[in-house]
Amino acid sequence: MLEKTGKKSRFPNPSQADRDGFLCYGGCLEPQWLLDAYSHGIFPWPDGEDMPILWFSPHVRTIIEFDRFHISRRLRQTLRSSRFQITLDQAFPHVIRHCATVPRERSGTWITEKMIQAYIRLAELGIAHSLEVWQENALVGGIYGVSIGGFFAGESKFHLVRDASKVALAWLVRHLQTRGYQLFDVQLENSHLSQFHLTTISQKEYCQRLSRIIHMPVEFGNEIIWKRELF
Repeated sequence: MLEKTGKKSRFPNPSQADRDGFLCYGGCLEPQWLLDAYSHGIFPWPDGEDMPILWFSPHVRTIIEFDRFHISRRLRQTLRSSRFQITLDQAFPHVIRHCATVPRERSGTWITEKMIQAYIRLAELGIAHSLEVWQENALVGGIYGVSIGGFFAGESKFHLVRDASKVALAWLVRHLQTRGYQLFDVQLENSHLSQFHLTTISQKEYCQRLSRIIHMPVEFGNEIIWKRELF
C-alpha cells in the first residue's frame, strides 16, 4: 500500500514490484501523484472505477528506440500519401475517450472515467499530449501519452479505419525524435506493436535512463515538423 506523509505521496522503490510488475495500491490521480509516479518508472493501472488505484513498474520495460523503429513498405507509402491529416493536441478528450472504448486483446478497459478526467487535467497543464489522425475532417485515429522532460510515455492509441493507429504511432515517433526526446516508453509489448521492432530493457536500466532525462528542456510543441517526404 502507498505510504503518505503530509501532502507528499511516497511510492516504494520500483524494484519491490512483484513478478507481474504490481508495486502498490492506493493514492489518487491528482497531477502531482501522476508526475511522481512517471518520474520514477511507475504508472497507474486501475482495476475498476470504484477500486483502489493499482500502481505498476514491470521488471522488463518495452521501449521504442528511434533508430530501430521499423516502418513497413506499405505503411511508408501510406505515410507519404495524402490519405490522412495529422494534428497535435487538437482533440485530446476525444482521443482518450476513443482509446477507452476500442476492443482490446483482453476484455474490459483500464481507462476509467477517473483516468480520463485525470489525464485531461494533465493535458490542460501541458503534461499529457495527443496526436490526432483525421480523414475528411473526421477523427479516425490517435494516440496520447505523458511528457516529462526528454521522456514520453505512450499510454494508448485507437483507430476507426485501417492503418490509422499505425500512422499515429509512426508520426509520433518521428515527432518525438525531431523534438529531442530520448526515451519513448510503451510499457508492455503486444501483438500490434511487435511489428515495429520494439526494444526491451531491464527496470534498472529504464530507471537510470529516466532519471537522466526528465529534467531536459524538451518541449512537445504544437505543430508537426516532420515532413511526409522524409518517411
